[in-house]
Amino acid sequence: MCVDDVEIAVARSDGGCAFPALQKIFQINDDDNFTDALAAAFAVAADRGADVGHDLPVPVGGAAEGRSINIGEIGADTPGDAGHGRGGAEDYLAVLVEKVEVGHIRLVPDEQALIYLFTQVPQDCDLIIAVGSGTINDLCRYVSYKMKIDYYVVGTAPSMDGYASNVSPLIIRHLKTTYTARPARVIIGDLQVLCEAPMHMLAAGVGDIIGKYVCLADWQLAHEINEEYLCPEVTALVRKSIEKVTENAEAAAKREKNAVAALMEGLVLSGIAMSYIGNSRPASGSEHHMSHYWEMMFLLRHQSDPLHGTKVGVATVAALRLYEILKEKQNMGLSQQVSAFSYKKWAEEIEEAYGPAAPEVLKLEQEVGKNADNEVLRRRSVWEEKQEEIGSVLENLPSAKTVAQILKSMGAPSSPAEIQVSLETFKKGIYFAKDLRNRFGLLQILFDFSLQKTCSEILEEEFYR
Repeated sequence: MCVDDVEIAVARSDGGCAFPALQKIFQINDDDNFTDALAAAFAVAADRGADVGHDLPVPVGGAAEGRSINIGEIGADTPGDAGHGRGGAEDYLAVLVEKVEVGHIRLVPDEQALIYLFTQVPQDCDLIIAVGSGTINDLCRYVSYKMKIDYYVVGTAPSMDGYASNVSPLIIRHLKTTYTARPARVIIGDLQVLCEAPMHMLAAGVGDIIGKYVCLADWQLAHEINEEYLCPEVTALVRKSIEKVTENAEAAAKREKNAVAALMEGLVLSGIAMSYIGNSRPASGSEHHMSHYWEMMFLLRHQSDPLHGTKVGVATVAALRLYEILKEKQNMGLSQQVSAFSYKKWAEEIEEAYGPAAPEVLKLEQEVGKNADNEVLRRRSVWEEKQEEIGSVLENLPSAKTVAQILKSMGAPSSPAEIQVSLETFKKGIYFAKDLRNRFGLLQILFDFSLQKTCSEILEEEFYR
């Protein structure tokens, strides 16, 4: 198959385009075939350090020289082949490359970015290839889903677990929301490129995976309390991804190829787990909800926003400490006193905590009523009945100190203060991050048993004093 026109958009350090996080740099015309076009995308990935101004140990202009990519069995899945894509004499391929960060310019997965991509990707495009990691992957996955075309990704860093996911977390109306999308048909991760990623991106990948300790505990508790569907095969797959990453974290920090390969494999396995279930439940729990809340506050205040996996790693340490406090209170006997839920008071607090994103949060509670007194009482009653099962879940969690040490071994932050999460934002996350989703977990439990104040005060002392 011939690709008559290949458009490659890349983010360059000069920021000299209408949309500063993406920029078209060249076109390939004439008789370039699909393999050459994909190899060109790979070459851009290898040379990415020249564009982003970070600590990639890649010589400017020379990283891609002489390099090639083994397309393997991809041929049967390329656009234009029989039974696949629209085909025809002229097939169009859009390749988009993400800039990590230049100055204060950073690609954000919001309405502005989506509109830009929808206006720039040709209507008769047959395939989108993303070159980058988290944000560009989420955006291109969603755009390809809406345009009903295929999507490939050339990963440039093992920094997040969304490569194989079938959902895209986007910020719409200032609210972090997960949207249905489609998994990439092809994921390419060249070890030389992955090993040369900035160290803070490798550490972010570890942070994203260790968060699964918390999300699996949340999922198990949701199964016990709300009879939510729990798939043993998927939980086993997620645990396998955790094992791969935690066993190789220190070696990955030394850029050992086998360890970086294990990290990337663990991240892809986590994305596959999400695709099996059809949502982000196997890979996103209370630690992600806190991280999402922090991210929204960073963006609303025009502050520099740490990488997703960096925030998740820090939030995981905090969530594990919250689980430890919950376990202590559980052993002592949880309070039987129930505080009556005042929707009016809660709504005022949500408006203060979420600002312009509050209307969607309020709408969710109006639809599901998860904070209502009758629901809280029902969950508390089941909790008391399932003491043995709940105790088993809490006992199997690693300590916050153990996870913090894994992050520190990679030079990554492990407390919210280290990533400039203000004390106010941190405490509001404990109280209100649960209201981002209709998803039962640790933060809802703290609300149900009136433990938010106690827990936030303890963690304030530990993280901010």
